[in-house]
Amino acid sequence: QVQLVESGGGSVQPGGSLRLSCATSGFTFSAHVMYWYRQAPGKERELVASIAGSGGITYYYADSVKGRFTISRDNAKSTVYLQMNSLKFDDTGVYYCKRSGGAYWGQGTQVTVSS
Repeated sequence: QVQLVESGGGSVQPGGSLRLSCATSGFTFSAHVMYWYRQAPGKERELVASIAGSGGITYYYADSVKGRFTISRDNAKSTVYLQMNSLKFDDTGVYYCKRSGGAYWGQGTQVTVSS
């Protein structure tokens, strides 16, 4: 079955960095667009970044993370990453990965930016 497992979250001070990973299984990873979403307390889940599958790589970044976050993928490992630099208080939330084609989500990983 389709599985997505996020890891790499934690607590960090403003200006710090974290690298999130989403390990997947149960489907042809390279055939799917992969997404990172986040949900802050009391807010709706929002799209943070996306990356196309094999072939031409295209990216999307939310305006709030452009220049600070980088999405990447390793098709050989069926894993998608989110490198987060220059973290801000507003980046706090639960981060989820998702694949295209169906409502397949991971369980989420908590990111807390605090001083």
